[in-house]
Amino acid sequence: MSNVERNYQIAKEIYGEMGVDTDAVLKKLDEVPISVHCWQIDDLQGFEFPDAAMSGGIAATGDAPGKARTREEFMTNLNKALDLIPGHTKLALHSTYMNKHGKNIARNEIGPEEFVEWVDFAKERGIGLDFNPTYFSHPDYDSNSTLTNPDEGIRRFWIEHGIACRKIGDYFGRELGEKCITNHWIGDGSKDIVVDKLTPRLILKDSLDQIFAEKLEHNIDSCESKVFGLGSESYVPGSNEFYTEYAAHTGKCIVCMDAGHFHPTETIGPKFSSYLAFGDEIQLHVSRPVRWDSDHVVILDDPTKEIMEEIAAYDAYDRVHIGTDYFDASINRIAATAIGARSARRALLLAMLRPIEELKKLEREGNTTKRLALLEETKMLPAGLVWEYYCESKGVPGKEWIKDLSTR
Repeated sequence: MSNVERNYQIAKEIYGEMGVDTDAVLKKLDEVPISVHCWQIDDLQGFEFPDAAMSGGIAATGDAPGKARTREEFMTNLNKALDLIPGHTKLALHSTYMNKHGKNIARNEIGPEEFVEWVDFAKERGIGLDFNPTYFSHPDYDSNSTLTNPDEGIRRFWIEHGIACRKIGDYFGRELGEKCITNHWIGDGSKDIVVDKLTPRLILKDSLDQIFAEKLEHNIDSCESKVFGLGSESYVPGSNEFYTEYAAHTGKCIVCMDAGHFHPTETIGPKFSSYLAFGDEIQLHVSRPVRWDSDHVVILDDPTKEIMEEIAAYDAYDRVHIGTDYFDASINRIAATAIGARSARRALLLAMLRPIEELKKLEREGNTTKRLALLEETKMLPAGLVWEYYCESKGVPGKEWIKDLSTR
């Protein structure tokens, strides 16, 4: 028996005294999918326009070396990152990670054939795929107005792009046997004061109606809100309130909440129960906001732990779809991908290891004193020993992986 296994047996006994079955927890932990975004590997550059600068409210800050420069380098580095991430993993792609196979294909003309290699890759690694239309960084439409654009020609281009991406998402779900979540985020908005806030939202509603007109069996659509963005500091038509109302009234999509897309002191975990009370599903983007910057690498901080505690408290693993979303160009990209994904699953483990049923029982009985005491006592239990055992059991390195981090 290895030291890791011996330590796990000790932790298992300690948690058992609290009424927590660690074996059952690890089995469930391994089943819950976490969708890891691909774009940390190359600062969201993609393959469509490999030399173009990003635009449309998107920026990856930092000057650390190591950004993938070619498709081959990207795939090598992505594989290295995935090798460090335990558990049921999906990979979230942006449409700009297409393979045009040497053809001149516009973004509104893409189809499954541009992503065949990704499906082969997913099958080989035994992972699922999620998808994202790229409503930004396009040389012909470089503005903060896509699905809300008053120019019908420009808006039509982006609507057709959204429709095409949904069909690609459906292809992913059909081929891989796991529904694809196609997440729609737009950077539309205004840098300064807007008098007419309603008209862009009416245009956005019409655009979404057209994009979601066809029902697809293997695809789930989500719409991601933001409180502000670069170039849209004063007004964003795609707010959380707008998408919540749209989802509730049309049933054509679910709401995506990104942990970094709300006000600096606002956390999203407590919002989940309001959606779950109505049987809604939620797409979650785990990120780490630092003041007004929303996309720092996920760590095991209190907001992330709170998010996972909310999911675990309601056994909502099939209703809250967990994904990561950040891009940090100031550190090693492979490590950043692994750190964030591992931190998200570690936070989920911590949430699962709480004696949830006992805490709920105390709450029903009104014994708030014992509830608080139990919450505090569980914080120092040896979750790290359980995590190390889980990593070893999955053939993924535990804490020793950091020994090889010799570069930024």
